[in-house]
Amino acid sequence: MSKLLLASIHDVGPRSEAAVDQLCDILGSHLGALNFAMLVVPDHWGEAPLATNKTFQAKLRGWADAGVEMFVHGWFHKDLAEHTGMAAIKAKHMTASEGEFLGLSRDEAARRMGDGRKLIEDIIGRESAGFIAPAWLYGAGAQEALAQSGFKLAEDHMKVWRPDTGEILARGPVITWASRSVGRQRSSRFFASLARNALGFLPKARVAVHPGDVTVPALISSIHATYAAFAQGRRIARYGDLLKGAHAAPSGQ
Repeated sequence: MSKLLLASIHDVGPRSEAAVDQLCDILGSHLGALNFAMLVVPDHWGEAPLATNKTFQAKLRGWADAGVEMFVHGWFHKDLAEHTGMAAIKAKHMTASEGEFLGLSRDEAARRMGDGRKLIEDIIGRESAGFIAPAWLYGAGAQEALAQSGFKLAEDHMKVWRPDTGEILARGPVITWASRSVGRQRSSRFFASLARNALGFLPKARVAVHPGDVTVPALISSIHATYAAFAQGRRIARYGDLLKGAHAAPSGQ
């Protein structure tokens, strides 16, 4: 079986349009055409509603028609919950108030998943590829809602899985970058450099970029080097390809 490379652009929406265009060019230069996924935010921080932006809707539909896989990526992407225990540690150290689905109840998580799915699927005219929570963080309520959501795929930092059965389809850390502080920029560049040499054994490698990455030239250079390294000797794959070897869902699911 050939090794695979799965690529994605996060936080896609009207708010990030210029940066997403730039990232499309970067990924396209290494992957050929539009062989990647986009994670679409319906209303980023409540400031960029996709529902009322017909121009960006048309752009999103064009990307989908050209073969880009579209994931539902939360609703607001902003975390307004109060956290305790381990969730508080994750909310503080793993993201900057971006883990929207970390503290939601099952019912609220299900509502936002469903509303996001309907909006995005109506725009692109086809089924979404799946659901990925902002910052890859899922609380207990979100996990419960996701299992009953009907989405075919989900992803976190360490795996891709089928929500309906729990079957894990890919393992290994996502290679990604952080731009919000100099320290995080350096550490993410270091990890990407390490990954280019140490994670070549992974049968299914995942590399993800964010709009903020394009604001830092050193991150852009690291992104180019990482996609170039992982594209060698791998088939550029779609997330949906992971389902081809998956087991059928149990009866009644």
